[in-house]
Amino acid sequence: MSQQDGGAPRGHTRNKSVTKSSRPRSSTKGPLDLADTPLNDPLSSPSRLEPLQPKRASSQRPPGHPSPSFRSPAPSPAPPAVRASITKNFGFLLRPEIYQPLLPLNVPVAFRNSTKQPRPDAPLAELLSQGHFRAAAISAVQELTSASPRAAPVDPTDYRRIFDLLYTRLACLTLCDATSTAAQEVRALEDLNNAAIYVDDDTGEHLVPWALRVLNVRLQALGFGDPRRAVMSYHDLAREARDQGARAAARHDTAARALWRARLHDLGIQVAGALIEMEDLAGAAHHLGTLRDHGDGRMALTRALLWLHLGDVASARRCVRGADAGEGRHAEQALREEVDDEMVGVNMAVCLLYTGNMDKGREVLESMASSGRSSHTLLFNLSTMYELCTERNRAMKIKLTEKLAGLDATESGWEKTNADFKL
Repeated sequence: MSQQDGGAPRGHTRNKSVTKSSRPRSSTKGPLDLADTPLNDPLSSPSRLEPLQPKRASSQRPPGHPSPSFRSPAPSPAPPAVRASITKNFGFLLRPEIYQPLLPLNVPVAFRNSTKQPRPDAPLAELLSQGHFRAAAISAVQELTSASPRAAPVDPTDYRRIFDLLYTRLACLTLCDATSTAAQEVRALEDLNNAAIYVDDDTGEHLVPWALRVLNVRLQALGFGDPRRAVMSYHDLAREARDQGARAAARHDTAARALWRARLHDLGIQVAGALIEMEDLAGAAHHLGTLRDHGDGRMALTRALLWLHLGDVASARRCVRGADAGEGRHAEQALREEVDDEMVGVNMAVCLLYTGNMDKGREVLESMASSGRSSHTLLFNLSTMYELCTERNRAMKIKLTEKLAGLDATESGWEKTNADFKL
């Protein structure tokens, strides 16, 4: 080949590359080039989440499944092809070895031998409605593992039923003084932020119910002994709640917006609880100060109690300065008007104890316990008063267990544990 024949193509290629390099760079936009507008606020706009969802779904396409991006362009517009949904399999949550047996060893004898115990064939819904939480936890796991002859076997792809039963199991464990067991069993869920397992490939929606996601945060933190993990996870959920609330506002969905605002407020309370478990009481008090009060005075009372626990009486006074009890009405009378509220009644009884009126405080707690309001806090305080009253407090505690075991079951909880009575 001659020199002329070989020089022309090389010169042409060199000129083309020079022209290409001198061409101005095309205008592109990336995640750092968003316009500076109020709609791009990460706390109020869902725009940053929406582009990620289709990519996540397409990246999880099963091998061999045709992708629309590889099809040849059609000469005329055509409707998009419907992609087959990928079925999620949650069979790993149905293994019997995940769940631990529940023994009634920590249940007082009066409850174990009571005629109010549920019948063995009682359905799960009935157990929950009557407050038989230990029996409900056992029934839920029997359905999960297909060990119940009364319920149909669980389909591993029926995520709604699986997560409902799992939430029932974990929540009931926390209500029957078996939180440590729940913290061990929740590990089977692993990371709920794993989109490949827990996010719908078509819609981008999380498959796990919100209540289970919130409960999972605390139980995971307890199981791994890391309360800081809970604070970070609650903040992640709060970010999602803000985004969802902004989307609901954008489509003028008032009900959905109110729901997400309520969830965001609840997460704020959960963060304060996590800080208290970390023994950061000052941080919890300051955090509660950033939350809005719904007008019922509960938030102000919570802040005041925290400040009192820290020894800051002045801050506690500021929290309750605008409360109704401080505007001309006697504080004790104001509390008596709301004694139907168990939290108010317990706090009033404790106040009576510290002001030297232990007999009156004991009467308040015994009256509430007789009417069926018998939370762990109420019974624990009442048992403490028995210990302060007499050395024969054990007989009084056992008599109290017999009295409560004879009451009708309610959805607030019937069966108690030895720890409730300090036995």
